Amino acid sequence: MSRPRPLHMVPDPPPPTPADETARLLALDAYGLLDSVAESAYDDIVRLAATLCDTPGAALALLDRERVWFKARVGVAPSELPRSHSICSELIWQSQPGRLLTIDDVGGDPRFAPLGLSLEDGRALRFYAGAPLWTPDGHPLGTVCVLDAVPRRLRPAQAEGLAALGRQTQHLFELRRYALEQRCLLSEREAFALQMESAQADLLRRNEQLQHSASHDALTGLLNRSALAQLQGSPDTVHRLGRAAYTLMLIDVDHFKQVNDRHGHLLGDRALRAVADAVAASIRDDDVAIRYGGEEFLVVLPGTRLADAAEVGERIRRRVARSSLPFALTVSIGMAAGEPGRDGPEQVFDRADQALYRAKAGGRDRLVADEG
Repeated sequence: MSRPRPLHMVPDPPPPTPADETARLLALDAYGLLDSVAESAYDDIVRLAATLCDTPGAALALLDRERVWFKARVGVAPSELPRSHSICSELIWQSQPGRLLTIDDVGGDPRFAPLGLSLEDGRALRFYAGAPLWTPDGHPLGTVCVLDAVPRRLRPAQAEGLAALGRQTQHLFELRRYALEQRCLLSEREAFALQMESAQADLLRRNEQLQHSASHDALTGLLNRSALAQLQGSPDTVHRLGRAAYTLMLIDVDHFKQVNDRHGHLLGDRALRAVADAVAASIRDDDVAIRYGGEEFLVVLPGTRLADAAEVGERIRRRVARSSLPFALTVSIGMAAGEPGRDGPEQVFDRADQALYRAKAGGRDRLVADEG
């Protein structure tokens, strides 16, 4: 192998354009190396370089915007240098893949002798050799370099070994960039998955809200006629009512038209909510309460005999009468019982409706049960 030619004999190339430098700095940032913590893999590279080339100093130098920062170093005191005081900064633009950057005698080079560079032990820097580090796209990043206090030249085996360490460093850089990209992709996927989960939860919540709005009365919060139709068409509900005795209750607000006419619709709405609250407070969780019409309510009490249902109806009636309204409010209630295997829901409803009619005809503010 021929001995490397000193680079001060090579004509200086034109300086990089701002666009080139911007692209180069972006490429360097992609590795996440600048100002990172010490890592044994890179420390081993510079120790191997110093041992292989028999030099007191070695470094892995990265060319930043205005400085040269050492990712790893041995025999070199500062962790960074201004670019204006760096051999790497000057020579990197003259580098070529596979070719070392060498200065056999720094003290005899007019570019660097005035800088007064020295090693960690204070001796003046007299020898420099560096393996340039490149990105796959051709952007120079820095060097793996060795330093000595005496003028010298590398033996061919040392030059080949330093070049190999440079290539290995480039491989480490690419593995690092790939790992960073994968972590970034994983973070993006996790963020996307969280967004999807949030979107699905929001969609489910909105769907539940829509279903609730579609099946519940907006004023009272009770089930509406649409929900009643769904219950009537549900085989499970029909089976449940046909399996045990139940009671159906119809509730009508007394003189509700007069409430609206005398006190206005806002107080009329308060009256309806008061009745709904009284119903909800008096029944069990598995009972069904529906706002059946404008001022009519339907309550189904599964597994409840007529006598027990009458107690529930009386609680509702008393609670309505005690409502905190600026006028007296009462309800009339009609009830009918359904027996499994004997009564259809329509028949029970008709009997409860007849009982309600008798309650209203008998003076209102009362409960009448169909005894048939």
